Amino acid sequence: MHSYRETSGLRRHILIVDDELINREILGNLLQQDYEVHFAENGKQALDILLKREHIYSLVLLDLLMPVMDGFELLEKIKADDVLKTIPIIVMTSEKDAEVRSIKLGAADFITKPYDMPEVILARCERIIELQEDKSLIRAAEKDHLTGLYTKDFFTQYIKQIEKYNPENHMDLMVINVEHFHLINELYGRSEGDKVLKCIADLLSQIFDDTQGIRCRTEADYFYVYSKNGTDYDKTLLTLLEGLTDRVPDSHVRLRMGVYPDVDKELIAENWIDRAKTACDRIRGDYSRHIAYYNNEFYEKAKYQEKLINDIDKAILSKDLIVYYQPKYSIQGDTPKLRSAEALIRWKHPELGMISPGDFIPLFESNGLIQKLDRYVWKEAARQVGEWKREYGLSVPVSVNVSRMDIYYPKLRDDFIDLLSSNGLENNELMLEITESAYADNADQLVNVIENLRSDGFMIEMDDFGSGYSSLNMLTTIPIDALKMDMKFIRNMQKDEKSMKLVELVLDIAKFLQVPVIAEGVETEEQLMLLKERGCDIIQGYYFSKPVPPEDFTQFIKKELGQ
Repeated sequence: MHSYRETSGLRRHILIVDDELINREILGNLLQQDYEVHFAENGKQALDILLKREHIYSLVLLDLLMPVMDGFELLEKIKADDVLKTIPIIVMTSEKDAEVRSIKLGAADFITKPYDMPEVILARCERIIELQEDKSLIRAAEKDHLTGLYTKDFFTQYIKQIEKYNPENHMDLMVINVEHFHLINELYGRSEGDKVLKCIADLLSQIFDDTQGIRCRTEADYFYVYSKNGTDYDKTLLTLLEGLTDRVPDSHVRLRMGVYPDVDKELIAENWIDRAKTACDRIRGDYSRHIAYYNNEFYEKAKYQEKLINDIDKAILSKDLIVYYQPKYSIQGDTPKLRSAEALIRWKHPELGMISPGDFIPLFESNGLIQKLDRYVWKEAARQVGEWKREYGLSVPVSVNVSRMDIYYPKLRDDFIDLLSSNGLENNELMLEITESAYADNADQLVNVIENLRSDGFMIEMDDFGSGYSSLNMLTTIPIDALKMDMKFIRNMQKDEKSMKLVELVLDIAKFLQVPVIAEGVETEEQLMLLKERGCDIIQGYYFSKPVPPEDFTQFIKKELGQ
């Protein structure tokens, strides 16, 4: 900054306030080579000059004993002004007793009269100006410009200072996030979004004053608070929501909060933030919970999930991820016939043993790794169908899952066609299951993707039909080749009439659409007969077999061939 000012010719402005002409001339001659110098004969005249704000003053040199308004009164008025109080002031005096009072009123330094050491005066002026400019730069970086709260870097530094002098205190780290904040900006405008953020900052400053904790805003819509342990966070959240309702009633703000209580002092501040944020993010989209607390169980689960994420590539390379197959049987006839199979992933981890799909599939869906997992299953399933076809001369089509993220991959069709070609398969030998929830995301784009896949000869199955996402109207616009009935209907259809009516309704819908129904989760012969009587075409479930590895699935092929 100093080098730039020298090379660009920028000159700082200094105001000299002294009722003695000779003193003004001495200081003016001394400083005018390096600065733009201005003069005032008393405190009132100086205050008028400063309040006009025609220049940004880098320094005021102030005499104390003057008529009209003396230096002490001017110091008090400058201290009371939010803009002027940032200007450093060097008091010019020969009275030692005045120094203490001047410091309390905000003076930065002193120059002793008479002015017999010009080099010292110049050096002091330059040093005080540089210190103030550095302080201003730090202040600008220290606070978030919108809310006035600390930025994250300064927040963590101040935590370290607090811990340095008060290591015995029990403290909490809290993270607050505005759920779907981008929608507030989109629906109501960025100014409304800024209003929400400033309101949250103001409320946090009221709840946690400087004696209770320090506050920070980061990542647009995240707020951090480092506060004394024992805070009533339910009450805190209620206060925030009530305050937001009063001040921005039309924005319908929903907050979620993560708390790391009684932080572990053996960890660093960044770890505390990560843990509170992990708790906060864990309840994203969960409208039944608003506050989550990080604890040992939470830590172990997070560590477990992190290991799964880190190990997925190794699992694919070493084939610890195994594709199992569950047979589907056509039941409309005297004898059930093997119709196809569904590919289901299993993970035999070398350290953790068999891992439930319920542990890793939702995890990978949330972080985008599901696409990598899906492509592995597609590749393995296509290879296996081709292998069975060559060995037994029997085509056993296999259904593979296509997630919501896969649907929007631009080379989806090309990838499937390449898989078929490299394994010698027909298009209808690899069937594509799309979960019902995907139909609710972007119906127009989904229809376009599905129509293209069907035009290539692929069979499309709507998975988990009846789980609560789609409408009947969507079925008239989205092309499908089969409905898979959600297994909860099968599980409950013998318990109450309502569930049975829902099963019959799904079968009637499929009949109207002229597509077969696949019933999942069939476990008993009684369930099979009830479904058969009502016109269900295909079933899968433990009645015939649980999902099995490919070497065990060959028994169903051999039985079908009479071997």
